[in-house]
Amino acid sequence: MAAISPQPTFEENLFSAQLLYTDNNLLPCKEPDYKPFIPANSLRRMSRMLKIGLTTALKAITDSNLTVQGPIVTGTGKGSLQDTEKFLKEIVTYQETALNPTPFIQSTYNSVNGLIALQQKCTAYNNTFVHRGFSFENALLDSMMLLQEGSDHVLTGAFEEITAEHFYIKSRIGFWKSEQIDSRELLLHNTPGSVAGEGAAFFMLTQEPTDQSYAAINGLKLLYKPSAEKVLSTLQAFAPEVDAVITGRNGDCRFNHFYNIVEQHFDNIPHIPFKHLCGEYDTASAFGMWLGANLLKHQELPEAWFAKDQHPSKPINKILLYNHFYGEQHAFILLERV
Repeated sequence: MAAISPQPTFEENLFSAQLLYTDNNLLPCKEPDYKPFIPANSLRRMSRMLKIGLTTALKAITDSNLTVQGPIVTGTGKGSLQDTEKFLKEIVTYQETALNPTPFIQSTYNSVNGLIALQQKCTAYNNTFVHRGFSFENALLDSMMLLQEGSDHVLTGAFEEITAEHFYIKSRIGFWKSEQIDSRELLLHNTPGSVAGEGAAFFMLTQEPTDQSYAAINGLKLLYKPSAEKVLSTLQAFAPEVDAVITGRNGDCRFNHFYNIVEQHFDNIPHIPFKHLCGEYDTASAFGMWLGANLLKHQELPEAWFAKDQHPSKPINKILLYNHFYGEQHAFILLERV
């Protein structure tokens, strides 16, 4: 697996990595050197989202020691916003004449999937889910069904980007905090809104564990606009015994009550937030799953990223990831050590 995020997650020295932060409510990705993964002549023609998505996928393939001759499934809430905005601006500038087709082609939601398949010469099943806060989870569900139907492995991922224009539009409808905050103190600001983020995470899912496996996915549950009682009953039935909970708590006071239910139900185990690291976006749960899988494999967290009481003091064998997207799409993912 691999991730490009606002933190130095692409490098190998993850557990000595420093915490990167922002004070303008926007957490952009820390982009790596793309040259080892993408030829220079191709790099010039690719948009930022294509570079991030393709490089993350290629790193995940390398990490797995597998080749992609199987399905490729991804999720994204917005796709390539940069290319979409560029194409729309050119429509106005050139009055719908002499338009460059490249931004339109690269703005489609499945452009990252197509590029991965072209690079890997893969003609297998290829699908992209665009379901807002359920985009990554539906990609994950589809991948799990493909494995049950006989696929040996599936490349599964999610990608998202933020632009200045999109940040401004979302700020007008209350997605981000109105006051400028330090992202390291995100959870201390009990006010409406969160901080904007972006990123990509890819996983190679297999039927059986391999030497490179990080964790096993043993459960997945999706709820749409549930009541607090439904969230509690799902917790009771879904994961009665876990050693840690990773939550998508994002500092938005309008929806803290859902996370309060989870923390009250699991009151004697570590509660690990992650959105002070990556910000809020449609497929942020992919980053949460990447973090949980790392914790299960290495049994530790980057020291600079979390408070001392959030670090595990005993072996972690099961983790519940609970995230929701602005109170509407709720996801429960159960990860287990292999």
